[in-house]
Amino acid sequence: MTLQAQSPKQPLQSEIQPLLQLLNAGRWTQAESTCRALLRTYPNALVVHNLLGAALERLGRLDDAAESYRKALTIDPGIAEIHFNLGVLLSNLGKVDQAEASYRRAITLKSDLAVAQFNLGALLQETDRLDEAIACYRNATAIEPGFLEAHANLGTVLQRRGELDQAAASYRRALAIQPTAKGHFNLGTALRGQGKLDEAVASYRNALAIEPGYTEAHNNLGESLRDQGKMDEAVACYQRALSIDPSNAQASYDMAEFLALAGRYDEAIRNFEQSGLWDSRERALYCMYKSGRFKEFEGKLEAALAGRHASPLLATLSAHHAANFAVEDRYGFCKDPMAFIFHSAIDALVEPDSRLLRDLLRDITHTEIAERKQGRLYYGIQSAGNLLKRPETSFQTLAALIRENIAQYREQFSGEDCELVRAFPVNLEFSSSWYLKMHKGGHLTSHIHEEGWISGCVYLAVPPRRGEHDGSIEFSTDGDDYPKRHDNFPSRIVDQRVGDIVLFPSSLFHRTIPFDADEERVCIAFDLKPALA
Repeated sequence: MTLQAQSPKQPLQSEIQPLLQLLNAGRWTQAESTCRALLRTYPNALVVHNLLGAALERLGRLDDAAESYRKALTIDPGIAEIHFNLGVLLSNLGKVDQAEASYRRAITLKSDLAVAQFNLGALLQETDRLDEAIACYRNATAIEPGFLEAHANLGTVLQRRGELDQAAASYRRALAIQPTAKGHFNLGTALRGQGKLDEAVASYRNALAIEPGYTEAHNNLGESLRDQGKMDEAVACYQRALSIDPSNAQASYDMAEFLALAGRYDEAIRNFEQSGLWDSRERALYCMYKSGRFKEFEGKLEAALAGRHASPLLATLSAHHAANFAVEDRYGFCKDPMAFIFHSAIDALVEPDSRLLRDLLRDITHTEIAERKQGRLYYGIQSAGNLLKRPETSFQTLAALIRENIAQYREQFSGEDCELVRAFPVNLEFSSSWYLKMHKGGHLTSHIHEEGWISGCVYLAVPPRRGEHDGSIEFSTDGDDYPKRHDNFPSRIVDQRVGDIVLFPSSLFHRTIPFDADEERVCIAFDLKPALA
């Protein structure tokens, strides 16, 4: 009997080596042809299915590549790296659930596969599952302490969660591994959020030392300098950003804000319209109204009425215009904002010898919190950063008590038919918060909170009144030197005491009446807004 030689079940290394050389040389089409030729001889060669998947992936044929990886996994489902490769492809194909399953399978098979932990974290971050994303990034950095991207992404997620101290620490760990312009920029954003303006400025300058053409760093440096009251330097930064990228939306927006404050309304309108960011349309309408371009304003307002009535600034403008010209206010954000003023007291602040009150005043006085320059504030200071997201127990306790009052506010007005109530913030997190300390003669001029929805103040120190309403807050539908044809606008004064809380629609003008006492006036102000689609 004659014995015939049998073909081996797997290719020899000498057959695989040329294929690897093709892949390493970037000759993807030849690599595909070589793989398919080998598979005709070795149909169950796992390594060839895997390499074919890699070649097809480089050729942009992602569905075919995914099928090759799946065939490899039917031969041996226990290889973590192939599950990971399949997860990358599925993620690129937008098949998020399948990609997540592949990453999780890879991690189950090989828990120390740091790149799988990282990619799963990135996927979870994109789908707003932030707690799980944080856990994955921390796993990745525990496995590979030098995993730069994992530290950076962890910082980003922590920053989104408002955990700015931890975010800054993650960014610093990333910078210790490799100083990059992006790393310094990210750290600057966290420091600015903490109100550490000097450090933020330094971080942005470090970013620019590495990458002088970093448009966003120039712009953010300008914003931080503006917060410090250094307007000339801030404007120079915006101009540098625009000289690098004339179409940069953020720089155009920030420049437009400066021009509007300077009363250069025509230039501001052009910059807002060029920017197109956020509330640029509403800001341009503000400039038209302030400069008396009423016919143009009315035409633009008519177009805005066709959309969702969700802009506090446009609500203010529409209400003022309606009262000014005796026409109907058709903007449905909150047509009668004076009726939505809420005045109450926080029990923990008014009880005798309140410990919370003492702690708040102590932390405001002695904690290192940077100041922010405020053009409407006279004889006083305002804190930078988001005060009620700071870690001190006093601020966190007050934040919880404020949320309780906001829940009462929502309940009180729940039956009202307006966008303010319909889209009331579900997640009661503070989009901004700050303290205001005023001394003799202190006051805030009339303004609204354009970027809020619901605004409020809690009063920690109220000076004795020498006049009837010294230091009180006054509300009106008129303010900010809006052009007006008469004085028939409603107003209301709220006299507050220590421990009081006042809530109101962000579209409502309010000001602080000057006071003449020697004692300080201290309050904490805040905004909340919903996540609008």
